Amino acid sequence: MSIEVLALIVFLINLPCGFFRAKSEKMSKAWFFWVHAPIPFVIALRLLSGLGFKLYTFPIVITAYFLGQFLGGRLLKVLSSRRSEELH
Repeated sequence: MSIEVLALIVFLINLPCGFFRAKSEKMSKAWFFWVHAPIPFVIALRLLSGLGFKLYTFPIVITAYFLGQFLGGRLLKVLSSRRSEELH
């Protein structure tokens, strides 16, 4: 598996986690769960991909991780604002 595919999968795993994290109260147990839940999957993907823990992969995977979390949270805000507009 290439680093690009790995980064895409990490990003996609983190989108729903970021969505649910944004629904949780900051620093609550649920918030910590949604921030950290994807980590075992990311580790497994890194090992299964054959890339392992090569130093050059860290910035790419970490960027994909946080971008997924961030955009998942933004998705909640966009959907919430659309829903509130429909109610008015």
